Amino acid sequence: MSTIDSLKDRTTPVFSPDDVTVLFVLGGPGAGKGTQCERLVARYGFSHLSAGDLLRAEQNRPDSEFGDLIRHHIRNGLIVPMEVTIALLEAAMRAVLDRANTSKGKFLIDGFPRKLDQALKFEEAVVPARFVLFFDCPEQEMERRLLERGKTSGREDDNAESIRKRFRTFVDTSMPVVDYFEKQGRVVKVDATPPPDRVFEATQAELAKRLGDVVA
Repeated sequence: MSTIDSLKDRTTPVFSPDDVTVLFVLGGPGAGKGTQCERLVARYGFSHLSAGDLLRAEQNRPDSEFGDLIRHHIRNGLIVPMEVTIALLEAAMRAVLDRANTSKGKFLIDGFPRKLDQALKFEEAVVPARFVLFFDCPEQEMERRLLERGKTSGREDDNAESIRKRFRTFVDTSMPVVDYFEKQGRVVKVDATPPPDRVFEATQAELAKRLGDVVA
């Protein structure tokens, strides 16, 4: 993994966008990002990296220097310091490419960037993203889905209080990311309210338009 200090100082991306395709996958908690990413992996061979899953795995790793910090932030619905998340993502990308013994790959980065400074630093230090794939879903529907998931997920943040904190955090911090990329023409917005099959059909149609060279 890159050290946090070297990441802070780095101003040149470590991967070329000619070799590495990254889509940032955003949407409120419960918008169905994970479900759609699974389908995109199966259909197109993307590698799916969930920032949240990487953070949860790191907090549970016995010798992690970041475990307590991550645990505190997740429990309180706060955003983990960006250098930690970006370092975990970069290490996971390297691991995928190393396993395949290649410099070329395509990645769905799910639930990231959560703030504009994360987006800017990732693009500066790791690789520029092609665009943001934004699954748009009303808050009421997302809350219904999460409370249902909480009955079986075992995740400590799938409860009503944490869910509402996560909604507020998403609106306050992640929507400016969507707005920033939208001004650059780098947002693909998909209505995530319908059933997953229909959402996936709409997603495929958008990717065919924007990523014909990658998903053909």
